Amino acid sequence: MKNILLAFCSLILLASCSSVNGLKSKSGKSQMSINNSSWRVAGDIKGTVPTLLIKDGKISGNAGCNNYFSNEVNLDPTVGNFSVKNIGSTRKMCPNMEVETNFLKMLDETTKYVVKDNVLELYKDNLLLLRFNKM
Repeated sequence: MKNILLAFCSLILLASCSSVNGLKSKSGKSQMSINNSSWRVAGDIKGTVPTLLIKDGKISGNAGCNNYFSNEVNLDPTVGNFSVKNIGSTRKMCPNMEVETNFLKMLDETTKYVVKDNVLELYKDNLLLLRFNKM
């Protein structure tokens, strides 16, 4: 369980410290539609890896312990906007809820997305929050 937390915290630290200058030109620009797609958090995470399923303007997935969902998703591929409101989840308790708490918080803070090949990156303005690989 410590390895999961360490891997996820490393992912967060890497994302917050990484320079987005190379991707800055894509943020705010037209992006490929991500409707009807499935993604898995990138990185070496042991245990249940958080997922993001986007279908018909709704999201769902697993946050590392509990399943989550939202019907209030704003996706605009013409400018790369992505935001989610009112994320709900099941309420199962797991040994380490920090991974899930951090994942859902970052998902809630997302304002933009960038797709490059089979990688989805979620940003809060120009700050990289999460990186996913296509499933």
